[in-house]
Amino acid sequence: MNQPTTLLSGIFVASIVALTMLSGCTDTSGLSAESSRGPHPDSNPSATVTVVEFADLQCPACRAAHFQIVKPLNEQIGDMIRYEFKHFPLQTIHPNALMAAQASECAADQGKFWDFVDLNYENQPDLSRQAVEDWAKQLGLDISLFNRCIESDIKRDTVLADFKEGRELNVPGTPTFFVNGKKVESDAQALAVAIKEALSGSLMPL
Repeated sequence: MNQPTTLLSGIFVASIVALTMLSGCTDTSGLSAESSRGPHPDSNPSATVTVVEFADLQCPACRAAHFQIVKPLNEQIGDMIRYEFKHFPLQTIHPNALMAAQASECAADQGKFWDFVDLNYENQPDLSRQAVEDWAKQLGLDISLFNRCIESDIKRDTVLADFKEGRELNVPGTPTFFVNGKKVESDAQALAVAIKEALSGSLMPL
């Protein structure tokens, strides 16, 4: 083996050792990789009509949809639908989206997913690592547990599983809505029509 090859091999081995040591320094005790978010609290978990939204917490259009469509929808007919949120962070254009998604899942572990999402969208222009910690404090979360959850990346796979699901469903961007498995236009009128059809039984769950 020549000298350059030996040197590169040594660097590779050292890198693997360093990564192993770093991963071993993360305390994940008391943390869960699973999602605790559940359906929207104003919706009906047992409803036969399911509305799924794929969203990016740094997406301005998702922010608008949250306040103009999602919240009014759940307030007005939440008892007739099951409303679910799925993460679809567009990291190439929204560099803080994945971090925010993981933070929301960490908040979910303390029963505050939807409250965190509300705060995130209310303050979206300020989104940063420090901002999500400030929002967690506003919500009265255990900050030590919240920070360990984010820093451990324990929620990363949960978020990316949502993203993978969205890709498989050909989600073109955010927000994207599905009613009983059928993609609908991301506007209030189209969503209302799709839900009405589903409630009348013309659009059965897939």
